[in-house]
Amino acid sequence: MRAWTYTAASPSLESCLHLSADAPHPKPTGIPAASQKDEVLVRVTAAAINPIDYKLPEGLGGLGTRALFGHPAVPGLDYAGVVVAAGGAGGELAEGTPVFGRLEPCRFGTLGEFVVATRAGCAPLPAGVDPVDAACVGTAGLTAYQSLQPYVAPGDAVFINGGSGGTGTWGIQMAKALGCKNVVVSCSAGNADLCRRLGADEVIDYASQNVTEVLKAKGQVFKVVVDNVGSSPADLYKQAGAFLVPGGQFVQVGASASFGGAKSLVERMLMPGFLGGGKSKFSLMMAKNDHDALAQIGTWMQEGKVKPVIDEVFPYEDATKAFQKLKTGRAKGKVVIKHTS
Repeated sequence: MRAWTYTAASPSLESCLHLSADAPHPKPTGIPAASQKDEVLVRVTAAAINPIDYKLPEGLGGLGTRALFGHPAVPGLDYAGVVVAAGGAGGELAEGTPVFGRLEPCRFGTLGEFVVATRAGCAPLPAGVDPVDAACVGTAGLTAYQSLQPYVAPGDAVFINGGSGGTGTWGIQMAKALGCKNVVVSCSAGNADLCRRLGADEVIDYASQNVTEVLKAKGQVFKVVVDNVGSSPADLYKQAGAFLVPGGQFVQVGASASFGGAKSLVERMLMPGFLGGGKSKFSLMMAKNDHDALAQIGTWMQEGKVKPVIDEVFPYEDATKAFQKLKTGRAKGKVVIKHTS
């Protein structure tokens, strides 16, 4: 198959990517249908890329990725496409069904022509939803959904730290779709209008305001705090009891790879309140594939309740440029690579 492959990731993943016309083809163990494995073979239509797509191979280096995935490897987790063969999944994921979803990190990623998807990471594409939009759900969409849905009820108030990033833009819309009545976010002044358009009721400019003090002044009103930043403000978790309702939940999405970010995470998870740590319920969120969650997000997209924020769509042949754009940190929304039909 055609695929963007790499066998090393130094000095950068994009500098090591090679467009191959005869890359190894994924071999699903659950196909033919005689097997009971929950797998489908998908021809990829579009793939959205995430920082993990380059951070994982670059962080592990060539030896690490070879040990985990084998070489050559193909980057990419998030996708939209069409089922071309179905094993035990069948049914709603039958051959010819347009689908979208997310892979677990593996050798055969979404910058290949074909991927093997499990039912947990795959859902039918609702009629009228653009595959390019659906490709943006994957990692960021599931993370936003899973950081909110278990904890909120209609009428609740939530605070999202980092509202203009990939997870934050989904989170604002999903909080509203779940019935939250007061969605407060932090972001830069330049992204405030974007967050308001997506449904934020109040925007705190982290550059000109003390986010923690603004929240404390509101009292114990928030059911959930979702921290998409992790390191700023540094006292957000320690002070959360002042603005979370009793029994409220503090959810941290991922963690910074820096020493400071790692130290902050360890303190949040392990330091008890009587030693100066936070006293609120704490959880670290890492996206998990979930068929039903993907299906719900797809329904919301069809109903117009949520939509991706897309910065730029690159043709397949320009995948390296897409990674360069993502790495600038200045993309407002998702970066998508559209496969050649």
